[in-house]
Amino acid sequence: MHPSRALPLLLLLPLFLLLGPVRAEPPGLEAVEDGGLAVGTDEGTDGGTEAAEVLPGLVPPAPVPSRKEDPPFAHLRPLPRQQDVLARAKRDARGRLVLPGSKGEVPLTIEPGLQEELTAILRRYEVPYGAVVVLEPSTGRVLAMAEHSAASPGLRGLSTRAVFPAASIFKIVTGSALLEAGVSPVDETCFHGGKRRLSEKLLEDSTRDGRCHSLAEAMALSANVVFAKLTQRYLSPEALRLAAARFHFNREITFPVPTDVSLAAVPEEEFPLAETGAGFGDVYLSPLHGALMAAVVANGGVWRAPILFEPEADTPSPGEQVLTPEVARHLTDMLEETVTRGTARRIFRERGMRVPGAVGKTGTLADRNPFRDYSWFVGFAPRDEPRLAVAAVIVNEPLWRIRATWLGREALRLGLARIPRRATTEDSSTAEGPPSEEDGALEAPPEVEVSSTWSAPMGPSVSAAP
Repeated sequence: MHPSRALPLLLLLPLFLLLGPVRAEPPGLEAVEDGGLAVGTDEGTDGGTEAAEVLPGLVPPAPVPSRKEDPPFAHLRPLPRQQDVLARAKRDARGRLVLPGSKGEVPLTIEPGLQEELTAILRRYEVPYGAVVVLEPSTGRVLAMAEHSAASPGLRGLSTRAVFPAASIFKIVTGSALLEAGVSPVDETCFHGGKRRLSEKLLEDSTRDGRCHSLAEAMALSANVVFAKLTQRYLSPEALRLAAARFHFNREITFPVPTDVSLAAVPEEEFPLAETGAGFGDVYLSPLHGALMAAVVANGGVWRAPILFEPEADTPSPGEQVLTPEVARHLTDMLEETVTRGTARRIFRERGMRVPGAVGKTGTLADRNPFRDYSWFVGFAPRDEPRLAVAAVIVNEPLWRIRATWLGREALRLGLARIPRRATTEDSSTAEGPPSEEDGALEAPPEVEVSSTWSAPMGPSVSAAP
């Protein structure tokens, strides 16, 4: 165990200045007496220091369930109809979705055409459980919240339920913490194994380490061992907890539709901590929250709360700066490689289905008994002038038809075609190259009518494939 774990949190900053980025806390943090972390302290005009606000979310507000022993998906319950805003909404004479009320009709931010197209896709491919959220990152306006369950018809509320393991989507959080700890996107780590599972032996440097990835390549290819090694070397539990809290894990998300808190357990022990940093931990995410995470990166590190009712003023709130612009820029570069040469490459290169300037992150994880194949995609486009942020999740059985990377791409592609452009400059196309056999390689293109199912890879319960 690294010596810094035995030091009081108050001593971490001087230690960082003396020794450099070895399990260091991100800059701009100070310890407070109750053991929390304070952010944003300022020097007062009288030479004193103003009190800083302790960042919420460092401690989960409720016990975090074990994915292996008691996965929360097994306890999924439908959203009551009276709380289901979209189910109660109707079209007005102008074609908008509105919610009737005692003071008149309140227009929703939902784009009806996009909502209907995405819902039709989920129904057409008969996904057992699936949801996709599309929002405008610059304002937080939610443009679509489509969902469907062929396994449980009538089930509602999937878009705001945090019952899905975050899997490798959590690498976005880990990546931000590593960047803040001083790791460069081009720094290389050598490794072997770890595609489906991790072990403590894999985290030791070995003569068998025949491959080396930079942090950027590890993000693009979702290299589990690299993220586990880097977490072990550079991050303390406090640093990873802080990074998760900045992305609003363990924090309430205010929204008209009841939204689960996305719980994240960050353990103290060294190997479980490394597993969590690589996406194998007890961390759960809702699709709405996944889209908001993508929006943080798109916004240059600014968190904006989601909006479902059209605001009277057209000026967005300033939001909450949770990442530095530099960290957000590096994350954007790394997430772009997921699409151009990483785990999402093949899906985003399908002829006629490309999304100019797309960036994103894939994630997959499987439960063994009963078998559940969770797949994720979160991202935004275009990278330089973001207009949309998306999150898609699908829970499949052993036989499946589509997965989340394909659904996420369609959400971006269809959304960009429907939502008016705010910027005037042209976006560049994504790079081309030979096809990859990574995530989504067996998924069906939209123009093909699927008449049978394909067999999905049977990953073990600890699988955290890209």
